[in-house]
Amino acid sequence: MLDHRSLTLPVVSLVFVAALDACPAAESAPPASPTSAASAGAASAKLHAAVLGRARTERERARDRHRHPEETLAFFGLREDMTVVELWPGGGYYTAILAPVLAEKGHLTVTHFDPKGDPKSEDTEEAQAILGRLAKTPDVFGKVTPKELKRPELVLGPDGSADMVVTFRNVHNWVDDGTADQVFAAAARVLKKGGFLGVEEHRGKPGMTVLQIKDSGYMPEDVVIALAEKAGLRLGARSEINANPKDTTDHPKGVWALPPVLANKDVDRDKYIAIGESDRMTLKFVKP
Repeated sequence: MLDHRSLTLPVVSLVFVAALDACPAAESAPPASPTSAASAGAASAKLHAAVLGRARTERERARDRHRHPEETLAFFGLREDMTVVELWPGGGYYTAILAPVLAEKGHLTVTHFDPKGDPKSEDTEEAQAILGRLAKTPDVFGKVTPKELKRPELVLGPDGSADMVVTFRNVHNWVDDGTADQVFAAAARVLKKGGFLGVEEHRGKPGMTVLQIKDSGYMPEDVVIALAEKAGLRLGARSEINANPKDTTDHPKGVWALPPVLANKDVDRDKYIAIGESDRMTLKFVKP
C-alpha cells in the first residue's frame, strides 16, 4: 500500500493551487449594510471587554501578546449577532472570548468528541476539558452549545446555519489523521452563503510532506488554501497579524519547541523564549 506520508502535499493538491494562482490573492468584502456595520461596532466593544473579561485565565492573558485575539477575531469579521461554530476549541482560549460577545444576540457552538471515549485519547481529554470549563462557569458559558462530533460524518450543525466557523492551530492535526478534507467540507456545509471560515495555523515552508507536517506541527499556507478551495470556499483575505519573522520553523521537536510547550526543556530554552510563539498564517475564506 502506498504510504500517504511520503507524498508532497502541494503536488497532491496541484489542481487547487493552480486554481488559486488564477485568482487575486485576496478580495474585499462587499460594503457593509448599516445594520451589519452597527452590529460590528457593538461587537468591537464587546470583543474588547471580553478580552479583558474575568472568564479568562492569567495564563491565557499572558499569551495574548503572541496570539492577538482581539485583532484576529476583528479581522475574521466577528459580529455580536452571528451564529459561530468553533472547531476543536482545546482548553477554551478563544471560547472564553467568543462566548461573552455572542451571548446576547448571537450563538456559539463548540465541537468536541466523546468525553467518555478512550481515556488515553487526546480527543477524550480535550472533550472533558472544554465541557468541564463550560459547566464550571455557567454565567459566562451557559448559552454555549457543545456539539459532539462522530467520525466519519463530522456534522457541525444544520446545513447553511452558521455565519462563521473558526479554528485555531488545528489544520496540521487534521492532515495528520487524514480528516482534513472532511473537516473543510463539513465547515463549508454548515456555513450560510456569504459566511466566513477563519483559520489560524502554524505556517511552514512550501513543499512539506505529510510526515514533515506531523513531526513539526507546521503547515504550508498554499496547502491550507487548497483544502478550503477544494471544499468550495474562496480566499477572501489574509493577514499577517500573527506573523513572527523570528520563527525559522526548523526546530528540533517542531513547533512544540517554542512557548508555551518548550518541548526541549532546558536545551536552548532562552533562545526559544526569545523567539516567542510560532509564525502563523491568518486566513479568511468566504462561502460563495
